[in-house]
Amino acid sequence: MNRENWLKNIEGAVFDLDGTLLDSSWVWEKVDEKFLGDRGFQVPDDYVDEISPLGAERAAVYTIERFGLDEDKDDIVREWIEMAKKEYATEVVCKPYAKEFLEELHKLNIKMAVATSSDRELFMKTLEREGILKYFQKIVTVDEVERGKGYPDIYEEAARRIKVNPHKCLVFEDILAGVTGASLGEFNVVAVFDEKSKHNWEKIKSISKYSINDYKELL
Repeated sequence: MNRENWLKNIEGAVFDLDGTLLDSSWVWEKVDEKFLGDRGFQVPDDYVDEISPLGAERAAVYTIERFGLDEDKDDIVREWIEMAKKEYATEVVCKPYAKEFLEELHKLNIKMAVATSSDRELFMKTLEREGILKYFQKIVTVDEVERGKGYPDIYEEAARRIKVNPHKCLVFEDILAGVTGASLGEFNVVAVFDEKSKHNWEKIKSISKYSINDYKELL
């Protein structure tokens, strides 16, 4: 991606976390396998695609309905967080060259925000440990907006909070629902490759304005 082209007229950048900035998809693979396995189910092929855009509460409701579980959504969310907490606190790190890229945007006075389906209880410690929390003026989670990541709501809210017009804002995402929602909001979408979305990569690229395999391409 030509540096002059992708930063032309850009004033802000909104980043997803899991699979986009953070190398954390492996954590949720373990959580899904254990949670559903303990209840006698295998993880369906489409399960990750279905729950990734939703946020924890909506994902819990979806899981209850899909598998016919007689459980409370809040209990499920708490179980997921407890299973993932240790890994986020000690093991999850940034994707290669992500830190360097954030520093580059910071030097260029690009305003930055996070737009994530993850839970603050998990990722705040990771952002602090990895030294990247300082780069973000605002953090928005899916639970704070009306609809999930198949829609532009979370990206629009993030852009509003950092006071940047969507047409002058990059959105970095790794999932199909994410790039779809951001595109509907008329953002400049940058698709970031992650293994969990490999099966959708060609479609993700076709929707996005730009695509990268890793952040080294942007340095």
